[in-house]
Amino acid sequence: MAAPVTTARYARWDGVGAPFRLVTTALGEPGPGEVLVAVDLATVCGSDLHTTRGHRTSPVPGVLGHEQVGRVVATAPGLRHVDRAPVRTGDRIVFSVAASCGECRRCRRGIPQKCTDLHKYGHAPLDEARPLTGGFATHCLLAPGTATVVVPPAVPDEVAAPASCATATVAAVLDAAGSPGPGTRVLVTGAGMLGVTAVAMASRAGAEVVVADPHADRRARARRFGAADTVGTPPERGFDVALELSGAPAAVRACLDALDVGGTAVLAGSVSPGPAVGLDPERLVRGLHTVVGVHNYAPRHLAAAVAFLVAEHTRFPFAELTGGPWSLDALDDAFAAAGAPGAAPRQAVRP
Repeated sequence: MAAPVTTARYARWDGVGAPFRLVTTALGEPGPGEVLVAVDLATVCGSDLHTTRGHRTSPVPGVLGHEQVGRVVATAPGLRHVDRAPVRTGDRIVFSVAASCGECRRCRRGIPQKCTDLHKYGHAPLDEARPLTGGFATHCLLAPGTATVVVPPAVPDEVAAPASCATATVAAVLDAAGSPGPGTRVLVTGAGMLGVTAVAMASRAGAEVVVADPHADRRARARRFGAADTVGTPPERGFDVALELSGAPAAVRACLDALDVGGTAVLAGSVSPGPAVGLDPERLVRGLHTVVGVHNYAPRHLAAAVAFLVAEHTRFPFAELTGGPWSLDALDDAFAAAGAPGAAPRQAVRP
């Protein structure tokens, strides 16, 4: 019998321009409401890149990473997954990007993703006594209030890991858009990880999806995920739903301009500071338009993301969206590869 694991390693991030530094720490038992997860694979998200490049603020030092899949190695008693099944040792899971208190005003209003006491994985200040708060580590200690969903073995690690951020965020975006289906014309601006996932989800629901992206290779990839048409510049009118997933100010403007009467624009790509975008209030009023912002997601969206991947991961080339894998020791190389021109939208890291 193998000896029990008593230590863990995590990649400490010390700020813009500093290399990751691997640190060994003692591996304790979970406390009340906590779950200890052994990370099987984590992926480098775009927000991880933005953090290391100084485009968004994050506590320094810290442990980055919030897209991962792993296995429960220890759990406090009485905990349940989103589907209410009990959490058990050995469960292969993805977990939410954030933990919520469940009691504050926002949680009671049904937006736990904006809890007033939100704990975000990969975005927390380093506590050297309890440092396992990010995905770029051998283990992660889940705080009370973290949503967990079991992932069947058939879904590969590199497909499952992004469910914790990219796929679940897209599920929230489509929910905010009113779950577009047959007869709905959908514009998606940006054909990165979120964009092609949105194309796959919306097209499988029966919507006609047009993708706008200035890069020909991304447009070609979007067609493989079900886009009915792709363009370099967004059309000006005629869409029931416009999903902005690139964060480019011009794309935000294009989504607002593209709406037909009664249309809804969902903005989810603008997660870093940028210039303001003008809004024509008369057009919004006369057009009966709705503009919605989406950031983070609720537990139900994580469950919907996993359900979609279980059903559709063989239909669409999700595995091709992830490069690598890299070892935890080569995390700097993984980040360099993630930012390279023409790179896959995600780079995988195996602890």
